[in-house]
Formats: sequence, structure tokens, C-alpha cells
Amino acid sequence: MCALLLGGCATGPQANPSDPFEPFNRQMYGFNDAVDRAVLKPVAIAYRDATPDMARTGVRNFFANLGDAWSFVNNVLQLKPQAASESFIRFNVNTLFGLGGLLDIASEMDIDRHKQDFGQTLARWGVPSGPYLVLPILGPSTVRDTAALPVDAQGDLLSQVHDIPVRNSIFVLRGVDTRANLLRAGDVLDDAALDRYSFTRDVYLQLRKGGPKSASGGDGEVPEEDAK
Repeated sequence: MCALLLGGCATGPQANPSDPFEPFNRQMYGFNDAVDRAVLKPVAIAYRDATPDMARTGVRNFFANLGDAWSFVNNVLQLKPQAASESFIRFNVNTLFGLGGLLDIASEMDIDRHKQDFGQTLARWGVPSGPYLVLPILGPSTVRDTAALPVDAQGDLLSQVHDIPVRNSIFVLRGVDTRANLLRAGDVLDDAALDRYSFTRDVYLQLRKGGPKSASGGDGEVPEEDAK
């Protein structure tokens, strides 16, 4: 992969400065798109059509609740006391009173979700994002976010499930549910984007640089207006 990256660096005035590996990334994007169209999307459609809305909402809430636990850790590491406390409260309320997270009681109590990962924590402490990078199956990333993936994997509560068949089944369910939740967005992308690769890249990079007030929680960087 390193050889491909070094050999595929884009050059010239048309190269996007945030995407020096664009030739490699486009090839990987094409591979991911082929796998998605052949396998992931059909499975996600079948899951959506066969599973009642209430059940899919419960599955989505369950995995989001697990994510709140890791968000709590990262908010602590980023020295964000309010976000950390709300993530802690969300996880405990939904786990104890929401049937293990199947019900999102915390949102009904107007407790905000502050989704954070270790890549955002690194950004909070000044680690640059590095070039844009498309990973096999996982999709859009950056060099910094890719380096953070092993830590995120260890922080995932599902990694603590020691029964391998059960753990793998849950991972597959999460992947299928995540893809099913993106079906509508994928249709919009197909209809609206002239260059799906560039559109996906620009949206991902914008979300990761959006700061803590963005919909994704940003990458931990403080916007200029907040720093004054």
C-alpha cells in the first residue's frame, strides 16, 4: 500500500493539496463502490425491507449508546467537562432505563450527544490531519484518523465481547444497519454529484474540520470565533 501511495501522488496545478494520493484514492474508491453495489447495498436494502422500523430504530439506538461510552472517554481526554458529563449521563440513562440502549431516553430528556473519536482527540491537541486517504471497505479517512483506528478499536465496547462468533455477528449487524441508514443519502449522492469521489471527499473533510459545533462534532479544533 505504501508503494502504491508513493507512486500515485498527484502532481501539477490541478492537484488538490489535501488529496496528494488522489490517483490511489480514486482506485480504492472504485473498489469500495464495486463492493458496495455488489454486496453491501443489496444486503442493506434487504435488511431495511425485512426489518420493522421500530426494530431498526432499536438497533440504531443500541449501537449509538455504545458509542457514547467511547465519546465520554475522548471528551475527557479533550478536557471538555460538559460534553464528557453529558456523554456519561446519556450512556448510563439509556443503559439502565432504555433497555440496554434500545430506547433513547436521554434524547427525550434533551441530553445532547457529543460524538467523538480518538482522531478528533489527536486533533484537539494539535496533531494535523495529514492527507486524505480512502481505506478498503472503511472508506474516507485521513492519515491521522487512520493512525487512530487501532485505539478506537480498543475503545469499542464490542471488542470486549470474547465470544468470537457472537462478536463478529454483532459487528456485521452494525455494519449492515449503518449502511441501511445511508441508503437515502446514497441515492441523493447518485442524483446530485457529477463527481461522486470529489463530493464525498470534500464533505468528509469539511465535517472533520467543522469544529465542535458541527453536526459531526468536528475534529476537536476550536473555531476562530471561539478562540477570541
